[in-house]
Amino acid sequence: MIREFNTISEVNGPLVFVEGVGDAGYGELVEFILNGEVRRGQVLETTDKYALVQVFEGTQGLTPKTTVARFLGRGLTFGVSESILGRVFDGLGSPKDGKPQPFVDKYVDINGAPINPVSREYPAEFIQTGISAIDGMNTLVRGQKLPIFSGSGLPHARLAAQIASQAKVLSSEEKFAVVFAAMGITFEEANFFIQSFEKTGAIERSVLFLNLANDPTIERIATPRFALAAAEYLAFEKDMHVLAILTDMTNYCEALREISAARREVPGRRGYPGYMYTDLASIYERAGRIKGKKGSITQIPILTMPEDDRTHPIPDLTGYITEGQIFLSKDLQHKNIYPPIDVLQSLSRLMQRGIGQGHTREDHSAVANQIYAAYARGKDARELEIVLGEAALTDLDKLYVQFADRFEAEFIAQGEDENRSIEETLSIGWELLSMLPRSELKRIRDEYVNKYMPGVRG
Repeated sequence: MIREFNTISEVNGPLVFVEGVGDAGYGELVEFILNGEVRRGQVLETTDKYALVQVFEGTQGLTPKTTVARFLGRGLTFGVSESILGRVFDGLGSPKDGKPQPFVDKYVDINGAPINPVSREYPAEFIQTGISAIDGMNTLVRGQKLPIFSGSGLPHARLAAQIASQAKVLSSEEKFAVVFAAMGITFEEANFFIQSFEKTGAIERSVLFLNLANDPTIERIATPRFALAAAEYLAFEKDMHVLAILTDMTNYCEALREISAARREVPGRRGYPGYMYTDLASIYERAGRIKGKKGSITQIPILTMPEDDRTHPIPDLTGYITEGQIFLSKDLQHKNIYPPIDVLQSLSRLMQRGIGQGHTREDHSAVANQIYAAYARGKDARELEIVLGEAALTDLDKLYVQFADRFEAEFIAQGEDENRSIEETLSIGWELLSMLPRSELKRIRDEYVNKYMPGVRG
């Protein structure tokens, strides 16, 4: 039921206090009308005496005496249909590509519905991103949430665009779609994403939601929820495999802190609200698979760690909720290696469920474990060489240093448009392992060595 009030008592930053509203619901949509102009807002807090509303377009010019608050009796919704594929929207779900409003099949609540844990299907299918450091060493599994932890100056935007254009589910007849949400990005970054999607043709199977840095902060809170509402529709009603990429979650959390400060809430760690863990979980936990449904949502949230501090509340809380992380390294970036993925710091907790016979290849797990061990030893030997000099290394140590160098240059490094199959990735891994004596291959069965390794050394 629509109700109108002319009882605004206070305007404070993006927040408006409306008195005499005793029946407002949390998240209810509100329109503010002033001289024919309409601005939208959402109820943040309600009591039997007043409602606290956050305004998406900002409160500049709103005057308590002349502004009418219209409570619409419903929350924020997004009109969905398959015609949203190939479209670009702003952070509040309005078309941003100059095309008309897409045909609407139905309207869905952007907050979605929580998935019953009993109804969840365990993630167990390989998603190929075409990037060896991910596919080979930190495999993404359908229904997983695997964040990318980046730092200032690192190419996470380029990596996100490459994953979006290359990702696919192998040996599957179901359709694959990408939902991309960008929060607090610059105009140049927005153009980069749009041009990247159009150049690769990925735009045809994608839905983009772009919130720019000069857009209202409040809008940033709604953007990932609009994106996930679209993802849930495509996955669970249209039986698609959906990859949801959310960047940058740090900008989202900064907006959350700004709103919390405006509400005069007691701050938590580093000024972030105490409920940030719960808020992030309400986004991340919308990924997954449901029993009896063909579709799925796989999430890749991307965040830049403030001051490159992995103990900062944003990466720290994200790590508790998600199933692993992909770390980008400034050391590899300084060596001009793209993508600069640090495989030793990265982890995919669900990797073993999505690889092996029937998923990728029977030798995948063994190859990944052996490469991981060899690269770790090579890096240790490289550090020893820096401290004590090359004379302190044994011949085997020198071989492992060469392995580490080649691994970074040939396995991790690849072109921005290079889309490697899992077979190509594993072949590169075997080629590198052929550098080592057979006696060092302690994590791989002899049958795999005899079957896959070129030029085995005795």
